[in-house]
Amino acid sequence: MPVAELASGASHVTLACFEVAGDLYALDVAQLREVVRWQSVTPLPRAPALIEGVVDLRGAIVPVVDLGKVLRGTPVQGGPRARFAIVEVDGLVVGLAVEAATEVIAVEAAALCDPPALAAHAGYDAARAVVRRAGAPPILVVALEHVLECVYRSALPVEEGAAVNAADRRLP
Repeated sequence: MPVAELASGASHVTLACFEVAGDLYALDVAQLREVVRWQSVTPLPRAPALIEGVVDLRGAIVPVVDLGKVLRGTPVQGGPRARFAIVEVDGLVVGLAVEAATEVIAVEAAALCDPPALAAHAGYDAARAVVRRAGAPPILVVALEHVLECVYRSALPVEEGAAVNAADRRLP
């Protein structure tokens, strides 16, 4: 999703920032329902590899996806700062495991830019936008659609010995 759609004519965009594998990532608060404390996850037998299990959130069963595994290949470790970011995307409610919720920021639309062209041409689609910050490293705004696509791909069978090209896979 291009930056123009994230900003959608607004002068500011509100983002919730999270720590994953020691780096800051952000989510558009329009897709964020709430942030809750880490709790034990009930595993789902034979679930796709990226679905850690489910939690009971005030009577609703919510699947949990480890954002560390999706973005960095490293699982998030539960701890006193760990949280679940409860998001809604394409009508689905999902909990994203993160190391910490750090802050909510209002960013001027001019501070948002598209991910680098080389990364985009190479098929990188994990970030919707990059937030430029003076004197600090950029923050990637996570594309929740990418997270769901990774979950769907993790459910596809892989033929033994076959090379899998993610760009050639088609989702149902």
